[in-house]
Amino acid sequence: MTNTTAAPAHGRHAASAVTPDFADLPRLIALMTGDEKHAPAAHSTLDALWVLYDRVLRVTPATVDDPGRDRFLLSKGHGPMAYYAVLAAHGFFEESLLPGFGSYDSPLGHHPDRLLVPGAEIGSGSLGHGLPIAVGTVLGLRAQGLTDPRVWVLIGDAELDEGSNHEAIAHAGPAGLEQLHTLVIDNASATHGWPGGIASRFTSAGWAAETVDGRDHEALYAAFTAPHPGRPLAVVARVEPKS
Repeated sequence: MTNTTAAPAHGRHAASAVTPDFADLPRLIALMTGDEKHAPAAHSTLDALWVLYDRVLRVTPATVDDPGRDRFLLSKGHGPMAYYAVLAAHGFFEESLLPGFGSYDSPLGHHPDRLLVPGAEIGSGSLGHGLPIAVGTVLGLRAQGLTDPRVWVLIGDAELDEGSNHEAIAHAGPAGLEQLHTLVIDNASATHGWPGGIASRFTSAGWAAETVDGRDHEALYAAFTAPHPGRPLAVVARVEPKS
């Protein structure tokens, strides 16, 4: 059961200055125990999340409430352990919170809650919600005249079985939502395939798209930072099939 008691606001649990280290992530993940870990879902996202937070996203523990920050939305919220480990490694909250993962009085639930987890932008875990929320976030930023912040959303390939994602894809391309970036973790768990691969689903709707090795940090960084003027970007990160 996830605690619903209000936790301190974003940043108040923030760690003191830290030096993030990818090699430390296995130790941080190992601090989180229990029967509801969804370990394969978490580990499939680990490298991509690291590259985003370490080299791409313009958000820090000090800027989580800044209107000009980049937004990261974890749609694949049923496996948040890697996300929590990366947030802790980058100082969004103290690693002392990790051993309480999933317990009644912990802010770190089996699905992340934006009101409880420092640095989280949305509550997530129900498949198919993150990409439509990301589209709405970009439209909301545009309405406020905020055209610099980038919006990133991480989805799983199985989420493409949900029709809500296809409505979002179909809107974002023709609307030219250049601020929108979708990271698809492909661990071969989708029920339905796409002729030409997952990237073709996005390019057919007017997106820019890249397919890369989801464990190759340099390839991920190059794809994340590829220019895509006037179009949203999709990066398909292939990892080992879910076992």
